[in-house]
Amino acid sequence: MELTDRKLKILQAIISDYVRSAEPVGSRTLSKRFDLGISPATIRNEMSDLEEMGYLTHPHTSAGRVPSDKAYRLYVNKLMEKRELSPIEKNLIAEKLRADVSEFDETIKHAARILSEITNLTSFAMTPTKNEDTLKFINLLPVDENTVVLMIVSESGKISNTALRMRVPYTEEGLQILAKNMTYNFNGKKITDVLKEHIIASFESDIEAMSKLAENIMPNFMKTLEDMLNVNLYMDGLTNIFDIPEYNDLEKAKSFLSLLDKKEDFAKKLMEREDGIIVTIGDENADDLMNDCSMITATYHVDGKMVGKIGVIGPTRMKYGEITSIIEYLTDNLSSTFQLEGGEDEE
Repeated sequence: MELTDRKLKILQAIISDYVRSAEPVGSRTLSKRFDLGISPATIRNEMSDLEEMGYLTHPHTSAGRVPSDKAYRLYVNKLMEKRELSPIEKNLIAEKLRADVSEFDETIKHAARILSEITNLTSFAMTPTKNEDTLKFINLLPVDENTVVLMIVSESGKISNTALRMRVPYTEEGLQILAKNMTYNFNGKKITDVLKEHIIASFESDIEAMSKLAENIMPNFMKTLEDMLNVNLYMDGLTNIFDIPEYNDLEKAKSFLSLLDKKEDFAKKLMEREDGIIVTIGDENADDLMNDCSMITATYHVDGKMVGKIGVIGPTRMKYGEITSIIEYLTDNLSSTFQLEGGEDEE
């Protein structure tokens, strides 16, 4: 059976009406709301064909039809029109993203909140995929005679400050020399590669005091790098699902929330997704618990490098064209908002 232009037009109208109303769509409804130029009887026959082809399903309690996952996939691939955001909407996103935000992680968290507020869906944002993150700058700052702060800055903008309890005496000059050596040795190297190195051997020195200082600091340095590999996942708008008809069923809502509660598993699924704007629908998702969900993700960049992912998850009945436009604009804004700071004086 051929998927004619008329069938495509009817399918697009059904998806549009169902996304808007969350109610199964009948032939009379389509005839009244859309100028299709054909009778309700003809529409009904075409809908039967579309159901037979797997693009529509027929709920037992209704005479109307609803789109299947196959229909949504066809819509996203061929029928969807991205909605151009208005200047007012663009300004709102840009202003909210720049409001009172200075730290990298706070910027990402704020972006997730903005996405949730605009789409009324559950949003998420993941900080850098750290296994590809590289080191940029290392500093050692004296606090008192027993405490030193180890500062590590990565190319993605991640900053880690760790207070170290010193077991050996040190001088500020000694700390500066060691920090410069560490920056020289590790600048531009991936964190995972640094973790594989024999670190102490990198700092063998004729000066016994420097050698002991390195031995005291390096285990803490390694532990901090391991911590930096942990991916931060921020979520917002979890309670938005209770305003969505699909989750009026309490068991379905619980299942959705339990899926997002397993943050480590969810973060792993995000890392496995391809770059760019990716839409997965229903059973295209990697988890059986997501068979009734759609997920839209995009990658954001800093200084031209892929850094992390941001997106939304919700029912398969969602405004794909509008949401992809919002996410695309948000990630473009996010990529230009955050500028790397710190480490300017490492030379």
